Amino acid sequence: MKEYGRHIQKMIEHLLTIEDKERRQRNAQSLIELMGFLNPHLKNVEDFRHKLWDHLFYISDFKLDVESPYPIPQKETYKAKPSPIPYPKRYPRYAHLGKNLELVINKALKEENPEKRQGFANAIAYYMKLAYNNWHKDVVHDDAIQSELTNITQGQLEFTNTPYVKAYRPSQDRDNRDRDRGGYGRQQRGKFQQRGGGGGGGRNDKRGGGQKYGKKRY
Repeated sequence: MKEYGRHIQKMIEHLLTIEDKERRQRNAQSLIELMGFLNPHLKNVEDFRHKLWDHLFYISDFKLDVESPYPIPQKETYKAKPSPIPYPKRYPRYAHLGKNLELVINKALKEENPEKRQGFANAIAYYMKLAYNNWHKDVVHDDAIQSELTNITQGQLEFTNTPYVKAYRPSQDRDNRDRDRGGYGRQQRGKFQQRGGGGGGGRNDKRGGGQKYGKKRY
């Protein structure tokens, strides 16, 4: 293992030549401390000392005969590859809604409590409306959501009092924020124009459009 260097390798090779078991055990303990000191990043690992002992046996080619506070790894299973995890192949019947919503619909259809069943229906309709507004600029009507939900559940679920999902309009929202903050929105500019008088602005009024300056002139 290159991260430990050749000196650790030579020390472990020397451990294999020590015949006294107690002396070999003491040297192995000291070597574990040295390996941890040379690799401080392993301290962030949850079982870093366990990993150090596994590395000690691995570098010695599993020939080191010492006692370990952890299970001693075996050469056959240390580098064995885990069995591959099969990729979940789920084929939703309604691809635009996804498989998870289909699972929720199936759970709602099995619910016998009428209040929970209605809550499921409202949550499903809310999610359908939210998903539609994420991908479309137009606001979807409740009748369209109810029609699609009826087709999916064969008329077994009907939602009521579904929260309204507001469609995102960047330009309109920006004007509303400017007006609320008293910034430079459209209505705010209109107020400044109304103050100026007949000329449309303070600079033009001074040159000959305002009533105040007209009195001074005559």
